[in-house]
Amino acid sequence: MRTAGELAELLGLKLQGDAQARLSGVASPERAKSEDLIYIESAQFAERAAASEARCVVAPAGAEIRGKTVLEAKEPKLAFAKAAALVAGETAVKAGVHPTAMISASARVDASAHVAAYAVIEAHAEIGAGSEIGAFCFVGEGARIGEGCRLHPRVTVYAGAKLGARVEVHSGTVLGSPGFGYVFGEGRYWRFPQAGGLEIASDVEIGANTTVDRGSLETTRIAEGVKIDNLVQVAHNVEIGEHTVVASQTGISGSSVVGKRVLVGGQVGIADHCEIEDGAVLGAQAGIPTGKRIRGGQVVWGTPARPLDKFKEQYAWFAKLPELAERLRKLERRNSGEPDRK
Repeated sequence: MRTAGELAELLGLKLQGDAQARLSGVASPERAKSEDLIYIESAQFAERAAASEARCVVAPAGAEIRGKTVLEAKEPKLAFAKAAALVAGETAVKAGVHPTAMISASARVDASAHVAAYAVIEAHAEIGAGSEIGAFCFVGEGARIGEGCRLHPRVTVYAGAKLGARVEVHSGTVLGSPGFGYVFGEGRYWRFPQAGGLEIASDVEIGANTTVDRGSLETTRIAEGVKIDNLVQVAHNVEIGEHTVVASQTGISGSSVVGKRVLVGGQVGIADHCEIEDGAVLGAQAGIPTGKRIRGGQVVWGTPARPLDKFKEQYAWFAKLPELAERLRKLERRNSGEPDRK
């Protein structure tokens, strides 16, 4: 529970209206109750906010919304996200270990951590202060979970994987599994050693049913602030830079390097040994061939991926192919002396 005045002070926002307005949740304008906080991104949606039951709204500077307490923000959506964490953030972890959890005698679980029903924590694993290990989770031998982490039910962390502070991992995700590495010889495939590590830095969030493989002989690294969606595959020896976002159903093949603040759209395929430089944008379903480098700040689309302007030009011609084909057939008939067909 917060007041509008408290949010204005904590977030550095200008307040118009009742500083004592109580806020207990967040919602869209249409679903909001009186104590919910809402937001609009531009003044053109002022009527939508005015019609809401909510008493308090985050809005751009200068917006006048009748009957509402307004928190003015240069970037309303960002301010709303920050406010939501203060108003409707997750409840504090209740320390303790469920009686059905199985914890090795050599594991170290901080007294302030919570281990839920049927979780398994193997030998020499470490669980940091204030972390939550959900029901049916598995934390392998020697794995390390930092402070304030949250593993939702049925997350698997293989032996030796290391997670920094405030990492959140959603259900069904597997961290540190062996990579897909084989060598063909003597008429069969031989597994190449998958003996490397996995290091995930602080403030990373990983969606449901995603897999992040351990390194082969090196280490797979996910840097600070990375956000990975559901159903993503990150292969062995991959490195992902700070504050990069990876959307659902993307696959990143072995030994590729993705830079900082990269935006990766849904269903993107990145082949092995690629380099995606800082600030690049990979449009949905883009295909990056083996060894390809995408320059910093470049926006690419298509398969194989190419600069967006080039992709749009080529796609426009592609859409005209039936018409062009018919024109070509007419020219061929004229050149051969055949009469045009109507």
